[in-house]
Amino acid sequence: MRNWLLLATDVVVAVLCLVGAVLSWRCGLHTTVFARSGDTPGFEATRYAAPWLLLAAVLVTVGGVVAIDGSARAVRIVRSDVAADTRI
Repeated sequence: MRNWLLLATDVVVAVLCLVGAVLSWRCGLHTTVFARSGDTPGFEATRYAAPWLLLAAVLVTVGGVVAIDGSARAVRIVRSDVAADTRI
């Protein structure tokens, strides 16, 4: 039971990290639209906010590590359940 709870926690943490990464990436991009002025054409400028993008990169990394840990834990749980069934 404890193993399944830890696996569920890994899945929840990985999903939360990825959702947080998407949100922080979106906060890290600032687009400004400049209208046409005289002979100067209109254009869009995008500014990148490094702290938000760094947070997104860290959250993706942590989410990936937690997902790898969760998949390894799932394999161990399945193998131990199969081994317990064959010993009976």
